Parts: sequence; C-alpha cells; structure tokens
Amino acid sequence: MLDIRPLNSELQKIATEILQETQEKVEKEVPALKDWIRNSPHLRARTDEQFLIAFLRFCHYDLEKAKEQIDAFYTLRTSIPEIINDRNPVNSRLRSLIRIGFGLPLPYTATEGGPRYILIRPQVWNPNKYSMQDVFKVSTMINDIQLRCDDNWVVAGQVGILDLTGITREHLMQLNPDLVNKMIMLSQDTYPIRQQAFHYINAPKGFEQVFSVFLSCMNDENKSKIHMHASDLESFYKMVPRHLMPIEYGGDLYTINEVIREWEERIFYFRQYFEEEEQQFGVDESKRSSKAVTPSKFFEVDDIENFLKSNTSGESSTCTRNSSQ
Repeated sequence: MLDIRPLNSELQKIATEILQETQEKVEKEVPALKDWIRNSPHLRARTDEQFLIAFLRFCHYDLEKAKEQIDAFYTLRTSIPEIINDRNPVNSRLRSLIRIGFGLPLPYTATEGGPRYILIRPQVWNPNKYSMQDVFKVSTMINDIQLRCDDNWVVAGQVGILDLTGITREHLMQLNPDLVNKMIMLSQDTYPIRQQAFHYINAPKGFEQVFSVFLSCMNDENKSKIHMHASDLESFYKMVPRHLMPIEYGGDLYTINEVIREWEERIFYFRQYFEEEEQQFGVDESKRSSKAVTPSKFFEVDDIENFLKSNTSGESSTCTRNSSQ
C-alpha cells in the first residue's frame, strides 16, 4: 500500500482528466521511479511516495520525463548551496525575514480544486538589511513545504501575485543576475510547479523596462500567463476573487499577520526536513553514468546587471534557452 494522501473529488478529477492519473499508473510508476533512484549511483533523492508522485503528476505520468525532472531538481540544488544550504529557521536572520512575510501562500482557494494563490511583497524587506540570497533561501523553504504538503499547489497549480507597491531602486539593484537566473531555473525548470498565472499589481513607473529583462528569461508558456494590472486593481479582481485576498487587499477572511504566524510555525516544524535536504540529498557528478546535466544547460544569460545599473535606456538584455536542451 503506497503512502499517498487521497485527493478530494475536484482535485482527483483534475489529476485524472488533465494529469492522466489512474490507480494503475500510480501503483506501477511510483515504485518504478523509486527503483530508478536507487539504481542511479550519482543521485541521492527522496524516495517517499508523496514526494515522487508530485513529479509524476507534473509530467503527466511520463516516467522518463519524471526521471529527468527529479535529476534536474537535485542537480541544480546541488549547484546552488548559497540558496539551499543553511536553511535553519532558528537562525535569527532567517527568522526575522520569515516574520515579515514577503512571500505568502494564501490560505483559501476559489474551489476545493482551485490553484493556490501566492502573494509576494518585495517592499516589506529592507534591502540594506536582507540580501536577495536570504530572500530566495526562504522562498525555497516555502516551496519545499508546498511540494510536500499542498495538493492544490501540486495538482491544480499556482497563481502568483506580485505587489510592487513601494519597491525601490535599492530593491532592484539587489537583483544579482547570476542569482536571479538560478532562481528562475529552479522555479521554472525543476520544481514541479504548474504555474497557472502571474499577476503584477501596483507597478511603479519604469518597471516595464526592468521587467523586460526577466521576461526574456521565461519560456513562452509562462510569458503567456503574465498579467499586468493598473493601480485601481479593477482588472485584477476580475481574475482573482477579492474575498480570497487578505483584509489589507479588500478581502474579508483573514489578515496578513495571521498568515505570517501560520507560516512561521509551519517553517519551524519543517526545520529537520531542511537539514535533511542539505545533508542527505543531491548529486555526485563523479558517479554519474551519463553526461551531466548542469545549470548552464538551462539558460545562457547576457549582462542583466549592466541593464539594471543603467535603467535608463530602452535596451534589453536577452536570456535564451541553450539549443542543446
């Protein structure tokens, strides 16, 4: 008997009709994926069924694609210790960053089978106090928990909401191009996230110019899911139910601070999980039997940093997929 949470009826319908899940495939391919990991000398990956099924669902039960996804997931994580390692929420620096709530999965979905809404508020972190590396580190902690625990996130997907109220040049100048590129790779190409939409709200003047750089790093599918909204948010609330948002954004069910407290407790509960990820899992390229999958195979990046420093011309850097992918 596999140790996998049963889905509610709406999520099971999505899994069956869109992700091509059947009980027969679950019983056959989850053990097959586990056996492949055990027989891959270079790969040290989790083998619990709940973790593995997330990748199978993301890959629509294409076993070979799921293998590639898990390999890429751990290959990239091994190459970015500055983000993945030292994720101890007891650390006072990370703890204070968690408590400001810059990135929050919201507690309610529109339906039982609806996607998870994620509210991102870059304006709440002080760029003179916290580094972008710290911010990305906490983001991966939240994503790891979602991957493990949130069936809506895995099956129905994610809707991102980026509130750019109060963002400053100092925030933008923190965007180290190498670090940002790695985070884009991690979220877009290795996490089994079904990105349904991404909404940008309250964008300051000139943001479109900076955003064009990061837009060039996204694949065409994700580009098509981006929505920019005016400050009155009229178009935004036509796409995202107002009542599902925090009270501070016009909702009526909860406050931002309530969500922050809930996530602080959840992150602390998973502190041993983060320690295991650092100490027990990853890849050893010296033991890989096939050609290594390295982060450079995902993207090539031009000079984003110079673009951000100038931030005055209409020129745009480019970021394209390597043709060898």
